[in-house]
Amino acid sequence: MIQILGNENSIFNEFIAEIRDEQIQCDRMRFRRNMERMGEIFAYEISKKMHYVSEDVTTSLGTAKVPRLSEQPVVATILRAGIPLHLGILNYFDQADNAFISAYRKHHKDGTFDVQVEYLASPDLEDRILILCDPMLATGTSMVLTFNALLKKGKPKHTHIVSLIASNEGLNYAKLHLPENVSFWMGAVDEELTAQSYIVPGLGDAGDLAFGVKS
Repeated sequence: MIQILGNENSIFNEFIAEIRDEQIQCDRMRFRRNMERMGEIFAYEISKKMHYVSEDVTTSLGTAKVPRLSEQPVVATILRAGIPLHLGILNYFDQADNAFISAYRKHHKDGTFDVQVEYLASPDLEDRILILCDPMLATGTSMVLTFNALLKKGKPKHTHIVSLIASNEGLNYAKLHLPENVSFWMGAVDEELTAQSYIVPGLGDAGDLAFGVKS
């Protein structure tokens, strides 16, 4: 399943516009907050696909039956760029377990790069619902390598991949290399991917815009 929230008319597109706008991007706090708000919307939409059980809730005047989540997901993010997006998802799944993993591009002198996955902190993922978020899905390589690394902690029964901006190429790569029990939740999908693997028009480097340029 692929859901592209930006294809529908909603307030979500205001946040897409602002994170793309090079003038508004100058305000790091606003950029992080927009990522967080988009994470909240993604969480709400994902929650509609989850399982619920009816429970009795006692009020001061009686008892009400309310459908509640039958289980909590594991929210995972790729450091560092995904932290605000992760926080937005966690604002809604506030009892969720969490996982963190590092993935970065190690550039070579010839202009090529490899994706390195190092740090991993995660609960047991066996038969859990996993929400794996990263702001940008460029080539798709980082997402696939990250997912495979997380499998060391168990096999999720369903995974929701969340990205703000994806390239067509990256989305197709991820679809090809990830299992069938994976759903994709994208903010927008752009056509172009440069030779340096940057999405065009994209928005730039989400990690740098959120936290400052790294040396």
